[in-house]
Amino acid sequence: MLTQCDIRTEGQGLHDITALIGREVAASGLAEGLCTVFIQHTSASLIIQENADPSARHDLEQWLNRLVQEDDPAFTHTAEGPDDMPSHIKAALTASSLSIPIVDGRLALGTWQGIFLWEHRRRAKRRRLVVHIAA
Repeated sequence: MLTQCDIRTEGQGLHDITALIGREVAASGLAEGLCTVFIQHTSASLIIQENADPSARHDLEQWLNRLVQEDDPAFTHTAEGPDDMPSHIKAALTASSLSIPIVDGRLALGTWQGIFLWEHRRRAKRRRLVVHIAA
């Protein structure tokens, strides 16, 4: 099964998409298999991370923003603003796809794991995900 999902982000940060992907898995009717999620963008990414305590997400966001700062004078790719090149670097440091096993018709995530779209741009964006579910 192959589907596309559009996500509207409200700007920079981690956006929990676990329930959305879980619904796609449930709709597939597959009991065992693999769910692959791919983001079709170069300035946003995907991660599996702690989903219980929002402070973990906050700390990750702050750490990556310190690591890759805007307005670096060495950046030449700035056509879309000061967050342009930093967003590409952040996406390169994280992941553009994730593969999650399906067991008993559900994503085999750990107790405290969630799937997140990590928006690296400051402005709201529409992001497209491709979700592939296979036995």
